[in-house]
Amino acid sequence: MKNNFVSFVHLLHEIGMLAHTPRSGFAFLGSGRQSVAEHSFRMALTAYVLAELLEKMQSVQVDRKKLLLMCLLHDLPEARTGDLNYVNKRYVEAHEERAVADIQSAYPCGDEIKSLIDAYRENSTIESKLAHDADQLELLLCLKREEELGNSHAMKWFQKALERLQTEEAKELAREIQSVSSDAWWM
Repeated sequence: MKNNFVSFVHLLHEIGMLAHTPRSGFAFLGSGRQSVAEHSFRMALTAYVLAELLEKMQSVQVDRKKLLLMCLLHDLPEARTGDLNYVNKRYVEAHEERAVADIQSAYPCGDEIKSLIDAYRENSTIESKLAHDADQLELLLCLKREEELGNSHAMKWFQKALERLQTEEAKELAREIQSVSSDAWWM
């Protein structure tokens, strides 16, 4: 059992690396910065909001535990590969599948982590669709803030992210993100 504790400590340290892994796309935007951990945290809570909306508006049942874990773990391989943006991916191969396989074999809960990452990538369940939408909505929230701070390119990126949304609830949230000031919640 002691080895399991050591393995879990290793996993927690690996997860901690996400706080030190910058999201690389902001360099191309020209402003803003965020760690992968910051992104995953707000993405998970955005997914929670989406699940709440979907359950209330359409009476669809969502496995929230699966959804939240999927959001929190979807970028875990980036602790090993770094975050590659669209331009990087044209020239550099991240070997994410190998990173996921190594994570799977390294930890007692590795099979579950791999299963959640695979489900996210397959994008075939309501949970994975909400996770993908939450991923884009989290980006939209960042872009809205950058636009308010004066980055004229942020709204071009905003439009591209809008095109990737899948659910009507996410599209409605995106319209509100676009129209509501990021400081309105406390004003």
